[in-house]
Amino acid sequence: MMLSLLKSLLFSTIILLLTSISTFAGEIELKITKKYLNFPISHKEDRHKMTFQAAGHEDLTVVIRLSSNAPDYWVFKDVSNLKGQTLKISYDGDEAGLSKIYQADKIEGNASLYTEKNRPQFHFTTQRGWINDPNGLLYHDGEYHLFYQHNPFEREWENMHWGHAVSTDLIHWNELPLALFPDKHGTMFSGSAVIDYKNSAGFNKGNTPALIAAYTADSKEKQVQCIAYSLDNGRTFTKYEGNPIIDSKKVWNSKDTRDPKVFWYEPGDHWVMVLNERDGHSIYNSEDLKNWEYQSHTTGFWECPELFELPVDGDPSNTLWVMYGASGTYMLGDFDGKVFTPIAGKYLYTSGPIYAAQTFTNMQNGRRVQMGWGRITHPEMPFKGMMMLPTELSLRNTKDGPRLFNLPVKETEQLFSPIKQWETLTAEKANEALKQFSKHEELRIKTTIKLSHATGAGLKLNGQGMLDYDLNFNKLNGVFYSPNDPTSMEISADIYIDRTSIEVFIDGGALTLVMPKTPETNNKEGFYFWGNNIEIKNLEVYNANSIWK
Repeated sequence: MMLSLLKSLLFSTIILLLTSISTFAGEIELKITKKYLNFPISHKEDRHKMTFQAAGHEDLTVVIRLSSNAPDYWVFKDVSNLKGQTLKISYDGDEAGLSKIYQADKIEGNASLYTEKNRPQFHFTTQRGWINDPNGLLYHDGEYHLFYQHNPFEREWENMHWGHAVSTDLIHWNELPLALFPDKHGTMFSGSAVIDYKNSAGFNKGNTPALIAAYTADSKEKQVQCIAYSLDNGRTFTKYEGNPIIDSKKVWNSKDTRDPKVFWYEPGDHWVMVLNERDGHSIYNSEDLKNWEYQSHTTGFWECPELFELPVDGDPSNTLWVMYGASGTYMLGDFDGKVFTPIAGKYLYTSGPIYAAQTFTNMQNGRRVQMGWGRITHPEMPFKGMMMLPTELSLRNTKDGPRLFNLPVKETEQLFSPIKQWETLTAEKANEALKQFSKHEELRIKTTIKLSHATGAGLKLNGQGMLDYDLNFNKLNGVFYSPNDPTSMEISADIYIDRTSIEVFIDGGALTLVMPKTPETNNKEGFYFWGNNIEIKNLEVYNANSIWK
């Protein structure tokens, strides 16, 4: 009787499994009942093509290192929009890995999410996978939107999608499902987003203005510019049937035509697109976001263009336009809606592994806030890359003329609470004061160093030079730097230390230093001020709170 019951239960279990998953040579079919599919990833495996097919949805093809044995980590795909439907997955690699894919209402590793050993605690990182350029930065209806270049299927670059996260304060981010997927035109490269309040593109519905993303689609043959619109605050997008809106390979004889930055130019009552093409940034104009006319070109930049107007020293009657590229070097000039005319530059305001910074469109009170991609690795983590702190840009007059200044937004203050403060210390006394904080993984330190008998001074953390000022050669961490007072013997620094990164804001934002946190092997000396007979004029230490709690 017991044996018969066991056989019956086994038969029923097999039948149940077969109704939810059927497997044959490189292909499975899943009846979707949960929110996520979890995929095992191994970097011992080569990449192989995987295709997702479901009725009423465009096929999606990616490449993936699907593990057939013990995985290095897991990634996931949100399939909540397919609940109740059948999803067919085809795979060109070892089909043994297909059997390890499973459905769940949580991602694999959810219990430790955001508390992992090398997870940055006050910088945005994606839950899983690769992240690079910020895209479509936008404020609308109480939300800040951060779209970004994303490979959801492993921690290295590939399969470019647009990831998506939202925030109400620029600090605490909620990661949402993927926004844009590869299609017949190519994978989803960088771009920008706007709100079409005047319905110039005709996508608005009633009183709901369309959120319109302009992006590059990349294929082996060329890169073209496309648009997509959303009527639910970026949660879902519909791609324009007339894509691509710009195909300029024939004009420039170059594949490199990408990263459209779009904004409304009020004096001319038209849209402007700044597009990186071959050796610089081109200007296009449009009345409807669909049809674009080339206007001009400024050489000397590569990728991820930006163009915006800022007042000098806050004076609205004295403004300049700022143009920059992915490296952060910038020109100052005039702009008439069609032509950017440089009058000064190129200058540098950031240094280190920060790249492709973009500013938020539609910010309130005229603020110009940017975020940049931190090209930083997080050892042993199932993700790579990060967003650096959001910073506010301003133009200030200096001894050399107007220059771009860059400081963390005021909203970051909520994360840091003061612990201790000292004034007028020797280096030895300052080092002694900081000993108690040497094991803190996240910290903020503000300090001003006065040089006297030294031509160099700085601050290290476990042997890594966070601040290395050479007064003789006017270099700061290897980058040329001359303070506004050229005879000054002082330098100030506001230092933000996270688990895998360090950001240093010099002299009120005159220069920003970004670096991975890479202490010298087995060096445990902690914080260490150095320099002959230097004075630490002030020293402030702040506790850092996590954005994930």
